[in-house]
Amino acid sequence: MNVQSAGKRTAGTGTAPMRKVVVWDLPTRLFHWCLAGLIAGAYVTANLGKIDLHFLCGYAILALLLFRLAWGVIGSDTARFARFLQSPLAALKHLSHFRRREPDTEVGHNAAGGLMVLAMLALIALQVATGLFSNDGLFSEGPLAKYVSPAVSDRLSGLHEFNFNLILAAVVLHVAAILAYALVNLHDLVRPMVLGWKRLPASIPAPHRASL
Repeated sequence: MNVQSAGKRTAGTGTAPMRKVVVWDLPTRLFHWCLAGLIAGAYVTANLGKIDLHFLCGYAILALLLFRLAWGVIGSDTARFARFLQSPLAALKHLSHFRRREPDTEVGHNAAGGLMVLAMLALIALQVATGLFSNDGLFSEGPLAKYVSPAVSDRLSGLHEFNFNLILAAVVLHVAAILAYALVNLHDLVRPMVLGWKRLPASIPAPHRASL
């Protein structure tokens, strides 16, 4: 069941009934934390010159991306792209209310968070794609580098290196947003991504959960 407990009251008001609702299914949570670990692994192995391990991280990230694309279509409500992708105007409207300390009523990603997910997935997809054609200028090259000219491979290698800096910037922004929500709005965004559930007003319906 999505609802694990009911009838509890909002702290400080004693009026609004609250309940535990599962907002992130297990596949989505595993994807999130595995992707974070693999990005860190790709960064470390690249800097240590462990190219074989770097390639393995890249292949694993590619597999995760393919899964996420599929799960974004057939998965649980909160994992589906159609459920959380909104317009930039909706994201700006959400951010304009950021400093209002209101109860957390979001089931899944908010409008700004949804666009952040899209941007992050796009950057990581570009990183994987360029990595397949890249070379290190010495002995190692991606599995598809032989199908393009050395000049093209070199350009894609440069893009691969530059794009990772954009990924790091996006990660920093992501962590900063989590901290801001915790400090300004008192919204804990980490625990639901670990445990799956969060406390929401009982009037908010629980999302549909898909199964593998």
